[in-house]
Amino acid sequence: MFTAGAESLLHQAREIQDEELQQFCSRVIKRLQKDEPGPDAVDALQRLFLIVSATKYKRKLEKTCTDLLQTTLCSPKCPEQLQLLCAAILRERSPSDGLSLSCDRIQSSQQLSLVASVLLAQGDRKEVRSVGQRAFRVLESRQPEGPSLRHLLPVVSKVTRLAPHTLHEDQTNLLSKRLVDWLRYASIQQGVAHTSGGFFSTPRARQPGPVTEVDGAVATDFFTVLSTGQHFTEDQWLNVQAFSMLRAWLLHSGPQGPSTPDADDKSELEGSTLSMLSATSTASHLLPPQERLREKAFEYCQRLVEQSTRRALRKGDADLQKACLVEAVLVLDVLCRQDPSFLYRTLSCLKALHVRLCGDTARARALLPIARFFLSHGEAAAVDSEAILQHLFSRVPCELFHSPMLAFEFICFCRDSLPLFGRNLDILKQSFPNLFKLLAWNSPPLTSEFVALLPWLVDAGTAVEMLHALLDLPCLTAALDLQLRLSPAASDRPLWDTSLKNPSCLEASRDPQFQALLQHLLRAKASGTVKRLAPLHQLLRPMASCARVVQCAEAVPTLLQAFFSAVTQVADGALTNQLALLLLERSDSLYQVAEYEARVHRVLSSQFLALCALHPSLVVELARELLEFVGSVSGVRSRGAMLASVAWAVGEYLSVSWDRRCTVGQTNRFFEALEALLFEVTQSRPSATLPKCPPQVIAVLMTTLTKLASRSQDLIPRVSLFLSKMRTLTQSPAPSSTHHEEDAGAIRTRATELLTLLKMPSVAQFVLTPSAEVAEPRYHRDANTALPLALRTVSRLVEKEAGLLPG
Repeated sequence: MFTAGAESLLHQAREIQDEELQQFCSRVIKRLQKDEPGPDAVDALQRLFLIVSATKYKRKLEKTCTDLLQTTLCSPKCPEQLQLLCAAILRERSPSDGLSLSCDRIQSSQQLSLVASVLLAQGDRKEVRSVGQRAFRVLESRQPEGPSLRHLLPVVSKVTRLAPHTLHEDQTNLLSKRLVDWLRYASIQQGVAHTSGGFFSTPRARQPGPVTEVDGAVATDFFTVLSTGQHFTEDQWLNVQAFSMLRAWLLHSGPQGPSTPDADDKSELEGSTLSMLSATSTASHLLPPQERLREKAFEYCQRLVEQSTRRALRKGDADLQKACLVEAVLVLDVLCRQDPSFLYRTLSCLKALHVRLCGDTARARALLPIARFFLSHGEAAAVDSEAILQHLFSRVPCELFHSPMLAFEFICFCRDSLPLFGRNLDILKQSFPNLFKLLAWNSPPLTSEFVALLPWLVDAGTAVEMLHALLDLPCLTAALDLQLRLSPAASDRPLWDTSLKNPSCLEASRDPQFQALLQHLLRAKASGTVKRLAPLHQLLRPMASCARVVQCAEAVPTLLQAFFSAVTQVADGALTNQLALLLLERSDSLYQVAEYEARVHRVLSSQFLALCALHPSLVVELARELLEFVGSVSGVRSRGAMLASVAWAVGEYLSVSWDRRCTVGQTNRFFEALEALLFEVTQSRPSATLPKCPPQVIAVLMTTLTKLASRSQDLIPRVSLFLSKMRTLTQSPAPSSTHHEEDAGAIRTRATELLTLLKMPSVAQFVLTPSAEVAEPRYHRDANTALPLALRTVSRLVEKEAGLLPG
C-alpha cells in the first residue's frame, strides 16, 4: 500500500501534460550539461523517472533529452547514481527507435550491465546476441576472482532466457567452469570492511574472521548462500549469484533428453544401482565442464540441506533458510532428471528431510518440491509416493489455508504436477474438500488456477459432492473465519477477516448441534455423503457481510461454469438426473450473501437447460420431482430464473418425439400445474413479501402451456381462453401497478402470437413441436436437391438488383 504522500506524487505524475513535461525536460537537460552534475540533477532524474513510469503509455521526451541520457549513461566519469537513473528511464521507454547505445567498447562490467539492461529491454534479437557476446568477451578476459564480475551474471542469465541458442559451446563450457569455481571454492574468510581513511584506520585494525553458520557456529565447510558474516568478498557475492542462476543454467546447458548421444546404450544401465554408484567414483576434475558443474551443484545442495537443520538466530536468516531449501530441492530434481546417477544419493537425504519437515509447519513450502521429486522419480527408485502425498494433501491445506503464498504455490504444484500423478490422481480427487479451503480463503487470486484444475478433479464419483461444496463455498469461508477466531492466533496480528469485528455467532457455534455440521463442512476428504447445511447457513448469516466471504461469493459463478463444462464430459444419464435434482433442491438453499443468490440462479438455470439438452429423457424420468418444484409457489419469485428454465424444458422435451414413455396423463398434470401457477402469479398483487413476477417467466409459462396444448388437442380451448384473458388484462389500467407498460406490451404481444397459432392446430404443432428432421433439415447440406440451387439463384438476383432499389 502507498502512503498518502506517495499517492499524491503518483497522481501528479500521471496528470502532467505534454507541454509541462517538455518544460521539465529542458530543466533536466540544463542540469545534466553541467561539468559536475550535483544533487539537483539526481532529484530531477528521480522526478523524470516517476513521470515516465507512472503511466501505462509511453511518454514523449525530447530527442535532446534522450541523447543526453544515453551520453550520461556511457560516460565513465559520471556518478553511479546518475547512471542508474538514466538506465531506468531509458528502460521505461523501451522499445524505442531513438537509441544509439552500443556495448562493444565498454570495459567496466558495472557500466556494461546498465547499458545491457537497456538494450535487452528493446527486445531486438540481434541486440540480445550482441550483448551476450560482449558479456562473454569481458568474462573471458578476467580471472574468476577479478573485481565486479558479479555485474555480468544477471546479463548472461537474461541473454540465456531471451535467446538460448546464441551461446557457443566454448562459452557454455567457460561459464560452467566459472560457476564451479564460484560455487565450490569461494573464500570462507569474511571480507575486509571499507574504511574511510580516518584517524583510527591503522594497519593494526582487526583482521577479518571466518564466516559463520546461521546459528553462530564457525563455518567448517565451504561457503554457501546461507553462510553469514559482517562483510563479504567478491567471490562470495559471486557464489550467491551463481546459486541464484544455477537451476536455469542447468536446464539450459544440460542434456536434451533422448536426442543426446548414446542415450539408448545408457538406458539399460540406468536402472542398475551398481552402475549408478560406480559412475560417481570418477574423479571430479576429469569430468567435462557440464558434468563437473552438476557434481558441484549436488554437493552445494547437500550442504544447504544440512545448513537448513540449524536454528537461525535471526528471523531474516530463518526466512532465507526456507527459500534456499526449496530451491535446493528443485535443483536436486533437475540434477536427477539430467543424470540418474544422482538419484540414489539424493533419496536418503530427501527422505530424512521429509520426515523432519512433516512436524514443522513453518517450512511446509519445502514439502511441495519434495513431493514433486518423489512423483518424478519414485517409480525409478522403487519408492511409493502415496504416503507423502497423503500427508501433504491431508494436513497442509487444513493448517495453512490462511497463507496466501503457500496457497498459490500449492495449487500451482497440483496443476503443474498433473502429468506426474498417474495412479495417485485419486488422492488429488479425494482431497478436493481440503483444496477448496485454499480457494475459499484466497478466492480472487486462485480462481483462474482452479478453473484450470477443476477438470482433473471432477469424476462421476465426486461430482455431486463437489457441486454441493462449490455452492457452499462462501459458507466455507465464513466457517474458516470462525475457526480462526475460536483458535489462538499464531501471531499478534489476527489472521481472520477484520471487516467484521465481533460476530454474534461466535458463541453459538460452540453448541454441539452445530459442531457436526461444522466438522462436515471442514472435512479433509471426500466422504460421499452430503448433509443439509441450512441450519449452518442460518448460524453463519451474521458473517455474510465479511469482505472475504463477499469476494468468495463473486468467484462461485465462474467456478460453477468450469465445473459443468467438465462434468458434462463424464456424466451418464443417472448422474445427469442427480445433478438436475440437485440444482432444483439447492436453488432454494443457498448461503445468503448479497447478490449471491441471483448470480448463482443465472448459472444454475442455464446449466439445467444444458443438462436437459444432454439428456432429454430427464424431463420424463424426473416428472414427479419437476411437478413438486413447479408446485412450490413460495419460491416462484425468488427462483424466477430456475422456474423459467424448468418450464421451458417441460415445453421442449415433454413429448413422445423425445421419449416414448411420455404419456397424456403426464402432459395433463404438467399443464394443470403450470396453468394454476400462471393464474396465481398474474392475479396476485405485488407486495414487500411477494415481489413482482418477472415478465420473462410469464412469457415462458404461456409458451409452455401452448406447446403442451398443441400436443393434446383437448387442452386448446382452455389455453385459448386463458390467453384471451391475459391479453385483456394487459390492456386494462389495473395491471399498471403490476407491470410496466413495456413489460405489459411484451406479454400482450406474446399472447396474441400464441392465440394466432392455436387457431391452426396443425400449424401450431409443426411450429411449436418440430420434429428432429425439421429442426436439423438435411436439405441445407444436400447438394442433390433443387432447393439449394433455387436459393442461390434468388440470392444472386437480389444481390445484383440491390443497387437499383430505391433508398
